[in-house]
Amino acid sequence: MLPLAYLREQPEKIKEGLAKRNFPQPELIDQLLETDQKRRALQSQLDETLSKSNQLAKEIGTLFKSGQTEKANALKAQTADLKTAGKALQEELQNIEVTLLSLRTQIPNVPDESVPSGNSEDDNEEIFSAGSIPDLEENALPHWELATQYDLIDFDLGSKITGAGFPVYKGKGAKLQRSLIQYFLDKNTAAGYTEFQVPHLVNEDSGFGTGQLPDKEGQMYHVPEDGLYLIPTAEVPLTNLFRNQLLEANDLPICLTGYTPCFRREAGSYGANVRGLNRLHQFDKVEIVRLEEPHNSRAALDQMIDHVKGILEELELPYRILKLCGGDLGFTAALTFDFEVYSTAQKRWLEISSVSIFNSFQSERLQLRYKDKNGRKQAVHTLNGSSLALPRVLAGLLENNQTANGINIPKALIPYTGFETIK
Repeated sequence: MLPLAYLREQPEKIKEGLAKRNFPQPELIDQLLETDQKRRALQSQLDETLSKSNQLAKEIGTLFKSGQTEKANALKAQTADLKTAGKALQEELQNIEVTLLSLRTQIPNVPDESVPSGNSEDDNEEIFSAGSIPDLEENALPHWELATQYDLIDFDLGSKITGAGFPVYKGKGAKLQRSLIQYFLDKNTAAGYTEFQVPHLVNEDSGFGTGQLPDKEGQMYHVPEDGLYLIPTAEVPLTNLFRNQLLEANDLPICLTGYTPCFRREAGSYGANVRGLNRLHQFDKVEIVRLEEPHNSRAALDQMIDHVKGILEELELPYRILKLCGGDLGFTAALTFDFEVYSTAQKRWLEISSVSIFNSFQSERLQLRYKDKNGRKQAVHTLNGSSLALPRVLAGLLENNQTANGINIPKALIPYTGFETIK
């Protein structure tokens, strides 16, 4: 959520920033500020009422001690009225605080000034590209056909067991999947990220803390009997490790990594764009998360981008980096860079990572603070990125490395797979 102080101090700047997102309800800012003003007025009334009640209570005690019973009883009637008024004010305050929170949760993060304007992914800005696109033979196959030919992934069996979007990896396909997970974790821990194994289900407070709840896109799998949600990314449990905490400046930065399966009820019609590994309801991903002091968060973002670049270069995959426009920016993000790998067989780019900075947006929801060097409490800045999402990385590896004699494994992965070629 946006900090209340920020909303009070710079409402017009916030509206201007949200216009980059094509945010349809700028009037919510005004409604929020009016509600906040009412809340503050009620709080002032309540504080005054409680103060009067406490003062009278002291006076009554003094009167009883001095034997002035009649005066004491007269004041007791006043305290009863004050208690009734205080209870009514407390109830009204609770109701208005619920309204205020509801309004705050409807307002997305303000885009960074560098975010380009735009309406959709078509307006994203390419800022970097690397690697050479291989020149494949005319009969090059997409990954779903390669997976069948080499008996790596069984999509039909996954559909039989669960449904579409839940593939079954087998043989060298399963080994390659496991190798990628281990490789990503090793790269992340070598870069200073501490590995965690975290739950794959989270409670509502955790989903709210990182901004997945309220679920606006209907992408969360829900277990209503237990009030739990299957995670859409390891970002949720990793970041929530520090919910409701007050850290010290010397605790930061905190760098975390973890492997989890991810679950998403993503919509999409059947076709080339969603075939095979292009869009799944369950997939594996290795995540990196950082908690930073505000003055260091942008440098941390650059470090995360360079880290992902290094991994993709070791995997010898052609890739590009896009700066997302306002219309394609996630609800919680202030700035996001998408990494895309080129799929030669499909002749298109596939998103394989997003690296984002949230500034204090998540920490406001998480109630995550730290004491700076001057002892002042401040919101922590949070960042996260995929390092990496496996399905489309695997798709790119299969498609771009296919030859007439099999599929070659990148040198960086051979120590993990134990084989150089899939035949």
